Amino acid sequence: MLIEIKGVQFVNKGAELMLYAILQEINKLWPDVEICLAPSVHSPYQKRAKIGAYQKLNIRKNIVDLAGLFYFVPKSVRQFFKNKWGIVTEADIDLVLDSSGFSYGDQWNTLMLKQTAIEVKRLKKHNKPYIFMPQALGPFSFEHNQKWAKLAFTEASIVFARESGSYHYVEKLNCENINLIQSPDFTNLISSVLPNDYSHLIGCVAIIPNSKMLSFKNPNKQWHKNYVDILVASIEILIKQGEKVFLLNHEGKADKQLCQQIKARLNVVIEIIEPDDALVIKAIIGKSRLVLSSRYHGCISALSQGVPCIATSWSHKYEQLFAEYSVEEFVLTPELKGDDINEFIINFLECFNNTQKKIANYSVIYKEKSQKMWLLIKNEVKNYI
Repeated sequence: MLIEIKGVQFVNKGAELMLYAILQEINKLWPDVEICLAPSVHSPYQKRAKIGAYQKLNIRKNIVDLAGLFYFVPKSVRQFFKNKWGIVTEADIDLVLDSSGFSYGDQWNTLMLKQTAIEVKRLKKHNKPYIFMPQALGPFSFEHNQKWAKLAFTEASIVFARESGSYHYVEKLNCENINLIQSPDFTNLISSVLPNDYSHLIGCVAIIPNSKMLSFKNPNKQWHKNYVDILVASIEILIKQGEKVFLLNHEGKADKQLCQQIKARLNVVIEIIEPDDALVIKAIIGKSRLVLSSRYHGCISALSQGVPCIATSWSHKYEQLFAEYSVEEFVLTPELKGDDINEFIINFLECFNNTQKKIANYSVIYKEKSQKMWLLIKNEVKNYI
């Protein structure tokens, strides 16, 4: 069986973590499984080759999608390309697992949603299941977004909405015959070991900035003005309380620049940590005393490992994640200043032990739900393969 894992990459460490989480589980379910990835600037050949992924050939530009032509190419010819050069096409794929994380909704370009809808419909025509893995979805306020979302979700085999808000955004589309299920982020099932090179970070506080907090994708413009100030103030308060703090780059150049900007504002020198491996980042987070994260998978990597966490938010997925773990009071808001931030951090530290116990209990619950999700996928795929 050949599975395309869609929406993952190697620069965004949350996307990379989803890739590794999928690889772990599909190899348990189907030991002889093969995978393919589409090439991109964030998914280079060397990285794809390292995990044994075939390269998916796409002939698509904007709204023009010629992938359907591959079904007319003889299987023997496609097999030659696969064996000779490691190239596969949509016609060779048996199952698509879409792990885009957060790519479908009003905050994103409609083109991606349209392309996906057309692809899902074509795959269903050829009896190939397309599964939207747990991810943030919506809102779908615009008519053109609603049109393509309806098509994509009704033609898909399963749509896993990650949060209750995402579930309701899809539900509001009034799709007929949709297999819509709510299931939590599935990276909670993958574990990792901390390399010795990072052992000095054990028991420290990880600060994970996110450049999207300052981008047009963040609808709350107040964050654009106050984000860096709030992070700097939070770090200074944590240091004053005796915590050892470091900055953790969770994604690429933009976040690195933000880390450097924050570091330059501080009166003390702190370290910027930039591992290239998402599993190492998860291990660092798991060994931290606490985390302040603006990256979703920074938050989930903390909470799922029983590490108390503070968040900032640029979409509904953050508030709802923290509500699931009953710690919604620990999401920072952009109007906070001076004494308010100090009170917030002190309160968080005072609640530390109770918070740790609470999220550890929820972690067990959500891991069980992720295991049930994979069982649903296994049973669904049986209907096709």
